[in-house]
Amino acid sequence: MSQQFRLQLDLQWFAGEKSEPATPKKRQEARKKGQVAKSMDLPAALILLFSFLAFLMFGTYMKERILRMFHNVFENQLTMDITAGNVQVLFVDLVRQGLLILAPIFILVLVIAFLANYGQIGFMFIGEPLLMKFSKINPISGFKRIFSMRTVMEFLKSSLKLSIIGYVVYTTLMAEKAKLFGLGHAPLESTFSFIAGVTLKLGIKIGAILIVLAVFDFIYQKYEHEKSLKMSKQDIKDEYKKSEGDPFIKGKIRAKQRQMAMQRMMQEVPKADVIITNPTHFAVALKYDASNMQAPTVIAKGTDYMALKIKEIAKQNGVLTMENKPLARAIYAQVEIGETIPGELFQAVAEVLAYVYKVKGKTNG
Repeated sequence: MSQQFRLQLDLQWFAGEKSEPATPKKRQEARKKGQVAKSMDLPAALILLFSFLAFLMFGTYMKERILRMFHNVFENQLTMDITAGNVQVLFVDLVRQGLLILAPIFILVLVIAFLANYGQIGFMFIGEPLLMKFSKINPISGFKRIFSMRTVMEFLKSSLKLSIIGYVVYTTLMAEKAKLFGLGHAPLESTFSFIAGVTLKLGIKIGAILIVLAVFDFIYQKYEHEKSLKMSKQDIKDEYKKSEGDPFIKGKIRAKQRQMAMQRMMQEVPKADVIITNPTHFAVALKYDASNMQAPTVIAKGTDYMALKIKEIAKQNGVLTMENKPLARAIYAQVEIGETIPGELFQAVAEVLAYVYKVKGKTNG
């Protein structure tokens, strides 16, 4: 294999390697497709933790409501006549009281779920992920997903979570072992109170641990997302061509625009009063009309080949050419086409125009 061919292969490999960060356009397109860095574990862990904290905060309120509901059922409604109307009223009343008991939990869960998702991806409402795609039910694609690296990572992550949760449950129950063995001789109310306390303690511990794991999962998901969005140098070039147009075509357009601008400029040269030259490298065409202009105006200028063309057209149309090296350089550097002469050059330009008008007057006479 020759060295040149090997170099070409290396260049092709580097061009195809996805080593460049994603462009804003690529990120926007991925977001429209629902491809964002998001951990599904983080909202679930936050909901779990805050649900148990809500039970801890609103436990007294919920206990009083539940006792009042059962007291009302056992005291008043067990002795009533069973009719379709009475059963319907009883059912509606029980549902209403149940909703009032669970309302704090429901509201807190909704708020936490919204904040957890908004904190990760912001506000995003798209319908493309909901569209039917046959690739999702393709058995070959599904088989590849089952044995993909992402699936392996999800399995390891789930195993880690189960191991940690199992350890927390085991250590917590072992710490309460003496009380657990004594529940058989404890009053029913004490038993319920103890079980509720242990359950709350476990829920808060597990929720806090899952939040820590979910934060690491979010960092991993963000890393994977950035990795999946990376682009090769060729991808960036192709995107630029699509968004901005082919550079070759744009170069052709700019060259055509310059050619048209040069043609328009050359059409103005015959209207000039004088051409001031360097004499070979610079040429500036000046025009002055006292009735329409406040000062002499540059209508054409150029260097080298362009300067020769300006002098040639001027000669063909009888426009006077004068050699003045410093003035030609100064006007070319300071004044653009269509602009008037600056104040510091008035004296020098006025002397040139006076001479031009004098020569024209003698010629006309």
